[in-house]
Amino acid sequence: MAVVALRQYRTNIDHFIKTGIPICYNMGLITAGCIVYVIGMHSVMIPAGLFSGGLTGIAILASYHWPGLDIGLFYLILNIPFVLLGWRHISRSFMVYTVFGMVIFSVAAALLKPAPLGVNDPVLAALLSGAICGAGCGLILRSLGSAGGMDILAVYLNRRFTLRIGMTGFAANALVIIAGAWLHDVDMALYSLIFLFTRARGTDQIVSGFNARKSVMVISDRSGDIARSLLYQSGRGVTFLQGQGAYSGKQMKVLLTVTSMTDLPKLKEEILAIDPDAFVAVNDTVEVIRKQ
Repeated sequence: MAVVALRQYRTNIDHFIKTGIPICYNMGLITAGCIVYVIGMHSVMIPAGLFSGGLTGIAILASYHWPGLDIGLFYLILNIPFVLLGWRHISRSFMVYTVFGMVIFSVAAALLKPAPLGVNDPVLAALLSGAICGAGCGLILRSLGSAGGMDILAVYLNRRFTLRIGMTGFAANALVIIAGAWLHDVDMALYSLIFLFTRARGTDQIVSGFNARKSVMVISDRSGDIARSLLYQSGRGVTFLQGQGAYSGKQMKVLLTVTSMTDLPKLKEEILAIDPDAFVAVNDTVEVIRKQ
């Protein structure tokens, strides 16, 4: 009985390591992202008279016209059709995290009311709030969920058509900006475009910037020597691709490897030290995913 209990205990620990920690990690990212976004919204964006895009922008615009409106609660109600879209077309686990994010965002928007930072220049306010809110969005989208709204649509389009999340949201949110220019204020709508662009760039940097890599292709007559050096001296993964010269018709092995920005100069130095005539092509790689 004791042996069975010990085995069950170890099984539970392994299960927690495989499932519990990622769950806590993702919920932590969502919570932190919602808090950061709400701080930027209440401390800079709303005091400056700016508004966001998407469902958040609709809720903020409504609060400008009805000051007593609870932004968080109204945002939660607006999310219902998007939750149905995500539940059907994305994934159930994604939507569980997303519903969690929606609730956390709504609660944070209702409870967290930081003092305004006093940024009077609307351009500076748009840049600062865009940076803060973009960081919040990025933290949320680095998890397996979102905070609802246009994030669901952006993730859906990203998975379906590989469109970048930040710029997809920027395009979709333009409709809300047009409505804001008509219903609220044209100048604030234009300043809000600066906010949205800054937020989109900040989101992309947080979502993909930390995973940004460089893919390197090497064409060389000494591909074997270069591969051995990268494998056994530098500990890098290398893949051989079969290539053929278009002019010479010569068969050759093309090396493919992936490295970080900081290691790229060292990698090029290592390759050219073996073959100064090597052809090295460096390309941007937004994200690298592999089984650990």
